[in-house]
Amino acid sequence: MEKDAKIYVAGHTGLVGSAITRQLKKKGYNNLVFTPHSHIDLRDQAQVKDFFEREQPDYVFLAAAKVGGIWANNVYRAEFIYDNLMIEANIIHYSYIYGVKKLLFLGSSCIYPKYAPQPLKEEYLLTDTLEYTNEPYAIAKIAGIKLVESYNLQYGTNFLSVMPTNLYGENDNFDLEKSHVLPALIRKFHLGKLLMDNDWQGLKDDLNRLPIENVTGENSEQEILDILAKYGIYKDQTDTYITLWGTGKPRREFLHSDDLADAVVFLMETLDFEQILKNEYNINNPTYPLVGPEVRNTHINIGVGEDISIKDLALLVKKIIGFDGQIIWNTKKPDGTPRKLLDVSKLFSYGWKPKITLEQGIKKVYDNYLQGKAKAR
Repeated sequence: MEKDAKIYVAGHTGLVGSAITRQLKKKGYNNLVFTPHSHIDLRDQAQVKDFFEREQPDYVFLAAAKVGGIWANNVYRAEFIYDNLMIEANIIHYSYIYGVKKLLFLGSSCIYPKYAPQPLKEEYLLTDTLEYTNEPYAIAKIAGIKLVESYNLQYGTNFLSVMPTNLYGENDNFDLEKSHVLPALIRKFHLGKLLMDNDWQGLKDDLNRLPIENVTGENSEQEILDILAKYGIYKDQTDTYITLWGTGKPRREFLHSDDLADAVVFLMETLDFEQILKNEYNINNPTYPLVGPEVRNTHINIGVGEDISIKDLALLVKKIIGFDGQIIWNTKKPDGTPRKLLDVSKLFSYGWKPKITLEQGIKKVYDNYLQGKAKAR
């Protein structure tokens, strides 16, 4: 990418988009354009068309998406599939129409079958049944991969797809109703520690900054206790307790968003789709439409290559935050996919490796939370 090229980061305020924006600026890319929610609805084809016609970006990072945890994915199924399909279809199509030099689409590791062999190789896509709780979101992301692949094969575009593992970092979502597992754990243990210490001012400050179901620090102490208890944070005369979903046995891999941003900018700077055709399919000097050998699963996994059980993750967060109470596992709640560890050998072969350890990353996120920079959305 040229330093003065116009670069569009879709979803620039989110966990991923904000990290990509920081990384681009750090590397000297300052000609950036965005589509704030208040100005453009990316689900609206006409609005997206007008944006591309007006701005004519050279490069696109497609990080915009509707995201959430197990509960949100399972309840808001129609929104998760519709919103994500519309966003990615509009941006990918108009990137082609307006001659974008290169686009990078960010998916999710939930695209892989629930019981696929571990670690998850790119070739396992569409080989078996998806996890039910996030099936609509996964199907939307699979559609994004196939859009990228299909536009490349028919029109000769230079679009890439990457599939990150579970992410966390600055600008994460700490809404206990909709957040992913790691920010939810951080906030639960933080609130539990405040409750354990009878730090009512701390509890009120937290709720004023990030209300839970419209309960703020202005509510009565009993109303605060009730909303905390609803989310599994409570105490009795002997101890303080945090209730977590499932058995704690599922294993997950976690990547800090700053590492993800470093990886995707690296790929945009160093990798073209035709290199993938050459490296993986021995196709040189392709002509389009490319109708020769079957080309599929050209996406690239991004992760760290190591995972941890949810139970051990909870214990690590508990230690970092300094919560001395008890963890209760509600085994009546779903675990989700038993394990999701990505095979990142393809990414590593291109010369990229992660830099931030899990413990370092959690400490960094918690420090950020304590500084009042966390969000609930």
